[in-house]
Amino acid sequence: MTEDLNRKEALKKQFPLLLMLGIIGLVSLLIGLGASYLRQQESSAALPEGIYQSFLESPWNDAQSQPIDTSVWKNKILVINFWASWCPPCVEEMPLLAKLSSESDNSKVQFIGIGIDSPSNIREFLTKTNVPYQIIVGGLEGSNWGKKLGNEQGALPYTIIISPNGNKVFSKLGKITEDDVNKSILKVIK
Repeated sequence: MTEDLNRKEALKKQFPLLLMLGIIGLVSLLIGLGASYLRQQESSAALPEGIYQSFLESPWNDAQSQPIDTSVWKNKILVINFWASWCPPCVEEMPLLAKLSSESDNSKVQFIGIGIDSPSNIREFLTKTNVPYQIIVGGLEGSNWGKKLGNEQGALPYTIIISPNGNKVFSKLGKITEDDVNKSILKVIK
């Protein structure tokens, strides 16, 4: 019984220290999350030299393995979404991307979905899901492009919006919102 009392006394003495360490840990976590959020929201940041042009000049194929004419992307705002059919948040945000793509002026804005998946998985997914914007089979090279365009973690979904002059307007790791896309596009159009 005296052992229990001694243990309780020791815990009472350590409690302020444990509480302080817990608070410091929580504050550190919040600061880290805030910094990450702000980094994702940065606007008009230049992409590394030559990356935008290399992206436009890369050979891309659609789900039927047909080459894509990327020259139609020039002078447009590019909304590039990296996704996979096995990624639940990616699939959840597709209806929003489809809606925004359908409502956008196609002469000014180009939506592009780069599937980090096999061609057969992408084809199967597209038979079940109506996607009105350009879908590219990215595979491993698509994942590499995601990293070149700012997705250092390589996680999905990842969306980047690039102005016609090649500046990054917006990027986000995780599901996007309608506000994210609309506000970013409006920044470029104004």
